[in-house]
Amino acid sequence: MAAYIIRRVMGAVLLLLVVSAVTFAIFFLVPRLGGQTATQLATQYVGKDANPESIAAVKRNLGFDQPIYLQYWNYIKGLVVGAEYKFGPDVSTCNAPCFGYSFKNHVEVWPQLLQRIPVSFSLAVGAAVIWVISGVTIGVVSALRKGSPIDRISMIIALAGVSLPIFFTGQVINALFVYEIPVWDSVEYIPFTENPADWAWHLVLPWISLAFLFSALYARLTRAGMLETMGEDYIRTARAKGLRERTVVTKHGLRATLTPIVTIFGMDFGLLVGSAVLTETVFGLQGIGAYAIQAIRDNDLPIVMGVTLVAAFFIVFCNLVVDVVYAAIDPRVRYS
Repeated sequence: MAAYIIRRVMGAVLLLLVVSAVTFAIFFLVPRLGGQTATQLATQYVGKDANPESIAAVKRNLGFDQPIYLQYWNYIKGLVVGAEYKFGPDVSTCNAPCFGYSFKNHVEVWPQLLQRIPVSFSLAVGAAVIWVISGVTIGVVSALRKGSPIDRISMIIALAGVSLPIFFTGQVINALFVYEIPVWDSVEYIPFTENPADWAWHLVLPWISLAFLFSALYARLTRAGMLETMGEDYIRTARAKGLRERTVVTKHGLRATLTPIVTIFGMDFGLLVGSAVLTETVFGLQGIGAYAIQAIRDNDLPIVMGVTLVAAFFIVFCNLVVDVVYAAIDPRVRYS
């Protein structure tokens, strides 16, 4: 198991380097290949109201007049040890890890992200708990009661959940339970450390709206997996040995079904933390997604780049965790 984990960690580190190179290429190399000059690139990072002095300062700070490999080295160096940007006699410091520096607002991106990561992470964790429990439970019950009214109703609800977009269900839930039937007076983020009960209460509606889509998908996947697994020979053998039906379903049937579910969950959870844009927008939550949308509107490319890099890193980390959990569920994976 230790050797497997070491291999996966080394692979994750290599993948992070690839992610950083791709992110760098998107923002620095591709525009050059498209014909943009160093001055034009620097102008985009300063903003629309740029003057020659600020453009020259950004051009010098980001090294647009240097070879591309040297620019990438400075980019990686900034992530590890930080960077300094000179604007005339003034020097602005971007402490490590330097995920970017907004030249429009003169603020570091990483501290701004740290303020918003708990919001997106809280939204993802709560929704993930709801969609996994509800989706897997509904899928198992539907598979064991195939063709029954419970199965048909569950699959109709699952089809509706997959079909309806999040911004629609979020608006409906928000209008119904905040304005029409004011069960919740407001939807806002309260830090978990201040009051765990208020933290959960004020995020229930975003959790439900976000979990509705995923729980429907997981219910369909679990149902299909359980239907296939419960027809296998080893399931009939377990029943012939006199094992209780609950043991057969949970220990033999559900365990085999959960293997692909764990893989999908890791990818979904990683994507969700960095891209719950619609849910944050509908409920007015200031998470990473809302921060990225505002940066796009303001044409603040360093912030967009920092959000992209952090989201990609988190996805890689979640996939690493999934690989370890996958090996614990199915020991055969350790030798692949």
